Amino acid sequence: MSDFRAAVITFPGSNCDRDMATALETISGAAPIRVWHGDAELPERLDFIALPGGFSYGDYLRCGAIASRSPVMQAVVEAANRGVPVLGVCNGFQVLTESGLLPGALLRNSGIRFVCREVALKVENADSLFTSGYEAGQIVRIPVAHHDGNYYADDATLDRLEGEGRVAFRYADEINGSARAIAGLLNGAGNVLGMMPHPERAIEAAQGGSDGRAMFESAMRGLVGA
Repeated sequence: MSDFRAAVITFPGSNCDRDMATALETISGAAPIRVWHGDAELPERLDFIALPGGFSYGDYLRCGAIASRSPVMQAVVEAANRGVPVLGVCNGFQVLTESGLLPGALLRNSGIRFVCREVALKVENADSLFTSGYEAGQIVRIPVAHHDGNYYADDATLDRLEGEGRVAFRYADEINGSARAIAGLLNGAGNVLGMMPHPERAIEAAQGGSDGRAMFESAMRGLVGA
């Protein structure tokens, strides 16, 4: 996919942007465009946008809150609303909720501890652009590294998300107190995915596992067939 055009957004305090860029290049064969948070516009003809993990703006105020007001995020929101796929991982998930692209919020872990380890996830929705490479009910193992990954939404919102099939992944075990064990969430159109675990850290055996690879591969297959 040498014509695949992806962008990885870097905020002050991002620390997984290189991991994300490497994963995208490894799987697509095309180096993604690195975009600075202060840019008011995105490159043209993007196929994919990634918001990486880290501690944008030092996690001041609320995790992702300041980053969601960065100049580039208006362009990201507009691109997402046009149907461009957007993946937000860890801090990127927090930015997606703060920018309104996904409902709910990410709160401090229930144990008030930073969690950094490989976890088991259950695939809840295998019909989306991002998850079609998995089977519903499949258990995959992907690393997490977060202090504020406790997903929260009110019961009515949670019921709606469940009814619309927008829960992409759940934790198979208790990790951080997330409501209904939600680890990954889709928007209504299915082109935005936010998740706390790091699939870009699990794309080849040298990283200890490759269960995250299918996410990038399925998204790229879906884009080719679109």
